[in-house]
Amino acid sequence: MCELLGMSANVPTDICFSFTGLMQRGGNTGPHSDGWGITFYEGRGFRTFKDPNPSSRSRIAELVQEYPIKSCAVISHIRQANRGGVSLENTHPFTRELWGRYWTFAHNGQLTEYQSLDTGRFNPVGQTDSEKAFCWLLNQMEERFPVMPQKLEPVLEFVASCCDQLRQLGVYNMLLSDGEYVLTYCSNNLHWITRRAPFGQASLIDEDVTIDFQKETTPNDVVTVIATQPLTNDENWHKMEVGEFNMFHYGEQVYNRTL
Repeated sequence: MCELLGMSANVPTDICFSFTGLMQRGGNTGPHSDGWGITFYEGRGFRTFKDPNPSSRSRIAELVQEYPIKSCAVISHIRQANRGGVSLENTHPFTRELWGRYWTFAHNGQLTEYQSLDTGRFNPVGQTDSEKAFCWLLNQMEERFPVMPQKLEPVLEFVASCCDQLRQLGVYNMLLSDGEYVLTYCSNNLHWITRRAPFGQASLIDEDVTIDFQKETTPNDVVTVIATQPLTNDENWHKMEVGEFNMFHYGEQVYNRTL
C-alpha cells in the first residue's frame, strides 16, 4: 500500500529531513514506486510537486529535498498503485476548493464499492478510489454545511463520521488539510510525533542521516509529523488506534476522537 507524510507546525518549517526518509521508501527501501507528491501551504495558497516516477529516483524529489520550502502545513504521499494506472492525474495529494479554502487530501489503503459514491459538483479527474473518496467527503461537508460554521466542533464530528463510513469500504488512512488545520484518520497504520523544546537528535530509518533539531529550531517551535510508519529509529512515535480521528493546529493536537 501507499505511505503518508504530514506536518503541522506553529512557525513555517521545512520538512526536508522527514521527506528525505519517505522518498527512499519510493522504490528503494520500500515498494511504493508508482509516483509521489507533496503539497506545501503558504498563507491561503499552496505549492504542489508531483511525479508519477519513483520518488527515490525522481529529480523533482531531489529538488524538494534540497530546497527548504517552509510551511505550517504539509501533505505528502508515495504511491503503490492498486486503483487506477500510474499517471500524473492519479498521483496524490489531491486539492479542491470548499468554503473559500483549498483542501488537500491523501489516502493510504484500498476501498471497494466506491464507484457509487455521490460526489456532487466535485468531479474526480483520475481513476483512483482515493480521489473519489475525497470528492465524496467534500460533497458531504458542503451538503451538511453550505457555509462554514463559526465553530469547528460540529464540522470535526461530521468529518469523523464520514471517515467511519469510508472505513466500512476497506482500508482508509487519511490526511486532510486546509492549510491551517491538519486532520488525520486511522484505519490500521498511522503514527505521529510532536517535537518541542528541549530538542534532541534524530536519525532516519531509511537513510544514513542524523539531525540535531536544537541547531535548527527555536525554543518556541512546535512541530508535529504524521507518517504511515515511523521515519526515525530513536524517537517515541505514537501509533493511532483503529478509527482514531485527530486534528492538529499549528503543531498542537487540539482534537482527538477514538471509537
